[in-house]
Amino acid sequence: MGKTLAEKILARCAGKESVSAGEIIQGRVDIAMLDDTLGPWYVDPGLKKLGADIWDRSKTVLICDHYTPSGSAAQANVVKFNREWSKEYNIEHYFEECGPCHQILAENCFDLPGTLLVGVDSHTVTAGAFGCFGTGIGSTEMVGVLATGEIWLRVPESIKIQWEGKLGSRVMGKDVFLRTIRDVSHSGATYMAMEFCGSAIRDLGIDDRMCISNMSVEAGAKAGLMAADEKVEAYLREHGNTKPYYVFESDPDAVYHSVLNYKAEELVPQVACPHAVDNVHDVTEMAGTRIDRAYIGSCTGGRLTDLIAAAEILRGKKLTRDCKLAVSPSSKKVWEQAAKMGILNELSEAGATILAPTCGACVGYHSGLLADGENCASTTNRNFRGRMGSREAGVYLVSAATAAASALTGRLTDPREI
Repeated sequence: MGKTLAEKILARCAGKESVSAGEIIQGRVDIAMLDDTLGPWYVDPGLKKLGADIWDRSKTVLICDHYTPSGSAAQANVVKFNREWSKEYNIEHYFEECGPCHQILAENCFDLPGTLLVGVDSHTVTAGAFGCFGTGIGSTEMVGVLATGEIWLRVPESIKIQWEGKLGSRVMGKDVFLRTIRDVSHSGATYMAMEFCGSAIRDLGIDDRMCISNMSVEAGAKAGLMAADEKVEAYLREHGNTKPYYVFESDPDAVYHSVLNYKAEELVPQVACPHAVDNVHDVTEMAGTRIDRAYIGSCTGGRLTDLIAAAEILRGKKLTRDCKLAVSPSSKKVWEQAAKMGILNELSEAGATILAPTCGACVGYHSGLLADGENCASTTNRNFRGRMGSREAGVYLVSAATAAASALTGRLTDPREI
């Protein structure tokens, strides 16, 4: 019997020739990631109670991204604690004010094909774009990982999601996922691996692939996987990877929980309407909905490809006073690349506010919150009530192209019309 991508990766991590869906394994962790909100502040007491040290500092990554730049004294104190904790435990890989953790992991080649990466953030599934089994865990479970370097996992069933054909102009990876969750629902992939494949997926660049894998957890998935290919290997070379990795792909006769098939050329830009990620409609159905704010950023939508797509739409144009656009590049490196290319200037000249690389606005912590009654077209990953500020605001999840087009008109707009 053939094996899925998830089964092959977890077999390697368990040191077994093969594993099957439903089996409980004890897996060796390749990378453990902590962020500022659910990391050391909660993990430290557990380690001290156990009298345990960190099993491997070279495999431990700490990233301060949610509370940076800090929006309050309380946030600043948490970041300070993280900084001091990293010194106390001599953490080899510490990042502060560099951008959302999942982008930082990728840029520093921690998302390696065929490896197991766990993090105290649900969107650790982003690593699946590299053929890495990335998954989120709780702070208590992370204590055990840091102390032992191992974790118990149930091998998940997999849903095969096949996108064939070619995406149309200004249709992005975000649209691919939103159309998928429209069918799968917010809980339809609970503790499963969503395995994305097909010619349309292979045509996508790494930025769009990361967006799709990132959002797989919104369907309840344990992982959002794509087989590593030449684009992944080129990305790793370009970013200076020197560590070994393992390229797997699913077998033709692998057994799946279910299979979904889509034609890429039929896809139009999508919108997830308040207040559920699976409340998805074609943008043509929602066109004209008032938009007061637009946001391009987060670990889902602030990558270089997103900024380029937005700049292409806004180039030479001006936003009206009725809609504000905030742009937060997904990392310091992306910020610098976009600045050198003149993209940040183009966005700023159109009327956008350029923010630091941060998770702040996405989670409603700082850097621009929504007021009562405001509607926001956002490239983030969640539109739950109160997610980006007021519980009386509405968040519409869209691609960077749709966010830019909507910011320009002050209403939900099909980016293909601009």
